[in-house]
Amino acid sequence: MDTSTNTIEATLGDRLTAREETVAVAESLTGGLLCSRLTDIPGASAYVDRAVVTYSNRSKQTALGVSREALDAHGAVSEPVAAEMAQGMRDTAETTWAISTTGIAGPTGGTDEKPVGLVYIGVAYAAPWGTDESFVRVTRHVFDGDRAAVKSTTATEALTALARAIDDVAEA
Repeated sequence: MDTSTNTIEATLGDRLTAREETVAVAESLTGGLLCSRLTDIPGASAYVDRAVVTYSNRSKQTALGVSREALDAHGAVSEPVAAEMAQGMRDTAETTWAISTTGIAGPTGGTDEKPVGLVYIGVAYAAPWGTDESFVRVTRHVFDGDRAAVKSTTATEALTALARAIDDVAEA
């Protein structure tokens, strides 16, 4: 795949295509922005399988298999829920990779414990069966800015997290 731009989206497209791997996306606060950026690259249909926007708790449960226990105990904006979102998307889509985003974009909805700009990004990898090398990683961030800035920064960081994970697997 010959991409003429030097963006994280193009770099990911090249890596996924070269490795013959696929990705699916489970978005909450980014509302489709992450998948939109992935599909801005011509030829993305070779590696982007699907995306779901699971904005409500109910949709996280029904579309991704996020547990009621994780939602009750930790809330939608939490490390356990981001992990279950990524894992559920990877497993239901049967893709090599999945990315999840959940957070509080603002301007309202924040608390002292969970401020506006709090974001969790999950990356799940499906290693070959029998290798015990599959994983789910979640990173926590607090981004500054208005709603649009938090969403945009989250999408960029999610793409970067996927690129780092692919590099880690390639080096192993």
